[in-house]
Amino acid sequence: MTARAPTPWSHDLPLALSQGDPSGIGPEIALMAWMRRTPGDRPFFVLGDPDHLRRVAASIGLNAPVAAVGPQDAAGAFAAALPVVPLANKVDGRPGAPSPADAAATIEAIERGVSLVREGRAHALVTNPISKDNLYKAGFKHPGHTEFLGELALRDYGVEARPVMLLWSPQLAVVPATIHVALSRVLSDLTEDLLVETGRIVARDLASRFGIAQPRLAFAGLNPHAGENGSMGREDIDIIAPAVARLAAEGVLARGPLPADTMFHAAARARYDVAICMYHDQALIPIKTLAFDSAVNVTLGLPFIRTSPDHGTAYDIAGSGKADPASLIAALHLAARLANADAGA
Repeated sequence: MTARAPTPWSHDLPLALSQGDPSGIGPEIALMAWMRRTPGDRPFFVLGDPDHLRRVAASIGLNAPVAAVGPQDAAGAFAAALPVVPLANKVDGRPGAPSPADAAATIEAIERGVSLVREGRAHALVTNPISKDNLYKAGFKHPGHTEFLGELALRDYGVEARPVMLLWSPQLAVVPATIHVALSRVLSDLTEDLLVETGRIVARDLASRFGIAQPRLAFAGLNPHAGENGSMGREDIDIIAPAVARLAAEGVLARGPLPADTMFHAAARARYDVAICMYHDQALIPIKTLAFDSAVNVTLGLPFIRTSPDHGTAYDIAGSGKADPASLIAALHLAARLANADAGA
């Protein structure tokens, strides 16, 4: 498949926001994010069911008008109402009561968002949280959003992408080298080539999208104390250290493996721009401890911009009005920042 030419970007394009699981908190935080808009914010539109969003707004007492529009009209409608681009699939479930019947709409919103960015009708994709368990019941085959977006990059852009999950906040940025896999699989999945490829993608995208001229990459060790010179396993010596050496030889500012238990205090964080961790929780526990409400999930390695709030569907509070839109607002702001850089702001 031949890669397609990049879309010429404009500062006037809105952001596309997929509805996520409509029975989670995604619809209400989208409404709240629109209500907290400020002058100068880049407009966004939701890919979802307008009637469902109206029901959610009414049920939690939000005075947030919803306008069903086409993507081309979203920016013009944004000042007076939350623009919603209707999906072909209607929503069946209610807040806090997920329905497997909504899997089609959840997937459609993600797929259509990528297509609209590819067509130049949106500048970036922001995704609300999904329930993988609910999607699995409907036949979804991917471990998560990140891996699914890699497939869509091939479908819509003709690009063999290797998506990399970056969790970003002003306090800390982390990358899990292995993502949605059982801990028992980490040892078999963790290879020198995987770490080198991950490091290259992270260094490239932090430079091109985040404007960090020479990103500093710190690699966490896998074993306690980075293996204690092999006394607690040779993975740090045989896999991580050679990968760091290869990246350094290519001119990447990489160091490690470093003991993970001393990497995340303030003085240590000042010495790197991103921590590359060996497995999911090694990366996500520190950032969710430090920046639970402000952390943003960014997918690197894709031919388009994608961000997401760093939390789940929160079925237990969905429909109560208690959801905090801070992480979604941070995701929208970061997507706008990356879009502005993409358009040469």
